Amino acid sequence: QPMKTLIAVVLLAASTAAYADGHFSAADVPGAGIRRPGRIMIRNDGHAITAYRFFGDIREAIFSLRSTRSLAYRPFGAAVFDSTASTSNVPAHLTAILGDAARTHGVDPRLLAAVAGRESGWNAQSVSRTGACGIMQLMPATARYLGVANLFDVRDNIFGGAHYLRTLLEVFHGDLDLTLAAYNAGPGAVQRYGGVPPYPETQAYVRAVRAAYERSLR
Repeated sequence: QPMKTLIAVVLLAASTAAYADGHFSAADVPGAGIRRPGRIMIRNDGHAITAYRFFGDIREAIFSLRSTRSLAYRPFGAAVFDSTASTSNVPAHLTAILGDAARTHGVDPRLLAAVAGRESGWNAQSVSRTGACGIMQLMPATARYLGVANLFDVRDNIFGGAHYLRTLLEVFHGDLDLTLAAYNAGPGAVQRYGGVPPYPETQAYVRAVRAAYERSLR
């Protein structure tokens, strides 16, 4: 899906972006190295996602997705960021990798497991009809920008998926439904429709993953 691929390119640094009162500048992220040529950061609010490229102290807007719809966020709670939780119903040979990826990117391993189970049924060689690959079903372009060298390497794929999932959680302020919808249909579709897109596949995906995750919290 072109929109999903395009948005994925600009979302990757979301977790490092910091801004106040709606304004964003190089000074907002001390020590992040954003003065390096080509460094990309994003700004997100309820109306737009904008990517910036920095040249020293100068910033250039290279992409902006705007929506006339205002997103209403319903944060799920701290659990989605609890990287210390334990998992169950995860293939034994993947438990350690899943835990490492969750701790590295600060996401609940139970949520990561719910996404992986729905995406691929834990099949590392899975390829969807749209070209998404591996356990976390990453699109090749998204994987490149996530730094995933080999889509079919289990560790690389899971770490990439955890990174992307955490980024979406940040972008959508911990709203679980919007995050899952964006993982499935792309952040652009969520912004465009002002919520979970009216795609049967995406709506079923959000219900299924959310239900699996909530069962794991009991």
